[in-house]
Amino acid sequence: MVLRKRVKLSKLEYDLGLSEDVPAEGRCSSNMMWGTATSNATLEGSSGEVSQLGGSGNCSGSGILPRWPWRQCVSMATGLLLAGLLALTQAWCVNAIHENLLWFSQLTEVEREISFRTECGLYYSYYKQMLQAPSIQEGLSDLIHDNLTESKRTINLLQRMNIYQEVFLSVLYRLLPIQLYLEPVYFYIYTVFSLQAVYVIALYLTAWLLSGSWLAGALTGVWYILNRVDTTRVEFTISLRENWSLPFLALQVTAITCYLRPQLTALQQKVMVWLIYVTTFCFCLTWQFNQFILLVQALIIYTLDCVDFITTTQVTTLYLVQVSGLLSVWLLQFCNSMILGSLVLSFIVAALFIRHCQSGLKTGSLLVRLGKLLLHSAMVLLLTITINYLAKKVLQLRSDEHIFKFIKSKFALGPTRDFDASLYLCEEAFGLLPLDTLERLAGTLLLYPYALTLLLLSGMLAVAALQNLSRPKVASVEERKGAGEGRVVAFRPDVAYNVLHTLFYGLLAFSTMRMKYIWTGHMCAVAAYGVCGTELWTLILNTLRCNSKVLFRLVRYAVPLAMIGCLYYKFWPKLMEELSELREFYDPDTVELMTWISTKTPKRAVFAGSMQLLAGIKLCTGRVLTNHPHYEDKDLRERTRQVYQVYARRSPEEVHDILRAAGADYVVLENSICYERRHKRGCRLRDLLDLANGHIMDGPGENEPDLVPASHPRFCEAVKTDTAAYTALFTITFQNKTFHVYRVKKKRKKSAKSSSEPSATP
Repeated sequence: MVLRKRVKLSKLEYDLGLSEDVPAEGRCSSNMMWGTATSNATLEGSSGEVSQLGGSGNCSGSGILPRWPWRQCVSMATGLLLAGLLALTQAWCVNAIHENLLWFSQLTEVEREISFRTECGLYYSYYKQMLQAPSIQEGLSDLIHDNLTESKRTINLLQRMNIYQEVFLSVLYRLLPIQLYLEPVYFYIYTVFSLQAVYVIALYLTAWLLSGSWLAGALTGVWYILNRVDTTRVEFTISLRENWSLPFLALQVTAITCYLRPQLTALQQKVMVWLIYVTTFCFCLTWQFNQFILLVQALIIYTLDCVDFITTTQVTTLYLVQVSGLLSVWLLQFCNSMILGSLVLSFIVAALFIRHCQSGLKTGSLLVRLGKLLLHSAMVLLLTITINYLAKKVLQLRSDEHIFKFIKSKFALGPTRDFDASLYLCEEAFGLLPLDTLERLAGTLLLYPYALTLLLLSGMLAVAALQNLSRPKVASVEERKGAGEGRVVAFRPDVAYNVLHTLFYGLLAFSTMRMKYIWTGHMCAVAAYGVCGTELWTLILNTLRCNSKVLFRLVRYAVPLAMIGCLYYKFWPKLMEELSELREFYDPDTVELMTWISTKTPKRAVFAGSMQLLAGIKLCTGRVLTNHPHYEDKDLRERTRQVYQVYARRSPEEVHDILRAAGADYVVLENSICYERRHKRGCRLRDLLDLANGHIMDGPGENEPDLVPASHPRFCEAVKTDTAAYTALFTITFQNKTFHVYRVKKKRKKSAKSSSEPSATP
């Protein structure tokens, strides 16, 4: 028999776990917000009884924490089973919608590959390339020394792009005995859809950890599935990098939430730190924009540190885990300089260095501390900019400058004629969040509890922050041991992190619509926490002066069940109707083009055209490209701008010289770009090119005074007139209603007047 020392905990100090059987009275307070005043360090007499999911476990009347009572085990098993069911439901839904939209199972191979639009086709082509290689070693060697993706260049694709997931899946498919039962394309898409199940489980666990009730996880999963339009776009952009990375980001947030919970043992803390590292590493490895997402997360950690919600050890650990994850990816990507020159690394180095130098930052009255924080933040910002500037100068890094140009142009901090920045600004995905998004979220009863929960928690967070800043630093060793290195935390740090997470990423989503997929999933977890947690109902019932134990438990469990029932009644028929809607892939012009390229052109022929189309040509035909959609390289961006001159007002000689300099044998012109109507005037590709070239735009409307009329007609239109100036340099080889393909002739040398022109076609 083991005797354990009883620990007397006040109402403010006790931290409830995930058990739904904890009484809402007595020494085991139902208040989930005002947590323990101890740090995550193991305290004598209170270690060993903390469940990773169950928080502080169940409380008996004597104050002893019993180990896994049967009711808690049943509740835990029920919650985990429900998490798995909801995860499978999400994976099944996106798979069914993908099949019904395209009738994917009945498509030919070329049609299936064409369905991987834009950059998705480029990424999937490397999975296909690895499977077609004679061996894994030769496949990896071809990726490391690739001369098909960019003509006249040999690049390391594993360094340039985040395609380790394609490499891993291709190796796994080769090794597993499934070739006779499962086609490679299905193995790929099923893996991506399975990650959606992982995403739902991660959000489910986050809501469960925050609220202490698996009902919150269930509500989170239901909301995520019903708001599919705004939470994911995986069913029609399967290979997009964010569909690989966001599930790992959600798992990382779950691990951080658990790590920041009070009363974890030393072993539990180590396990959580390793989980945070693994998920951070997987997230960074699968998305090239990882540095910007981690920068926002580093700012959240910095804010929590400034207002004393987490300990110095926790701050340093989380920073170092981020750095470790990035550096691990840096090594795997053959020392990719873009990672070393990232803002997040510069910020973390600056924050840790300044914090180390300012030992008296946490002392003084409220006004003194606020002044110190302002000075501290200014110093961190200045040092971050300095380190980042020097790093990019030393590394000669210009790969990500287009992103900063986009940010400057978006917020009117710089010129708006830059071609690269304008390409982003004119795409709807990089614009502001449309208001109809909020209308859809409100229609599923998600927006209202989220807004109320966020308002309440933000107010409580601000009050707790002011209390922490007003409280003098604890001086004695004994008090530091009891107060977590001088911090007396009244607001649970795991809740504080999630509040700032949803605030920061919400602002990011409102500024750039494409980033809403980071926010909306976590939004479901926060809203479910508000509905199933204790803070909102405690406040409401106290205001109504009827906060009894029975009524509190009734409301806390009845309301989420009623909401789930209402959502089922209202949206289940709509979901079934959507899943039963049958459509069919139909793109005969593109199929005809790909078939012609595969059968009528040399295997080493080089094609020029739009980034989106060339990605499909790479996947369907394996031909060499001049440019492609992976835009994180300055030389490639410049080449793309040059190749796009086929849609500008340039002379045939200029266009010919540009295409030959890029090594192009063929150029594909698209009517949908040459005569574009999808974008408004000023955002059409031909308008962007005219502005970059200093020419007046087409059509009625105002032009800036420094623009001048072009001296040549638009090339994509004029080349179809078959005048001598164009036929001398370009020969039409294929055309249909959508595409025109021209062979780029080689100029004859003056010394070889009688020699015949070499042909680029077989």
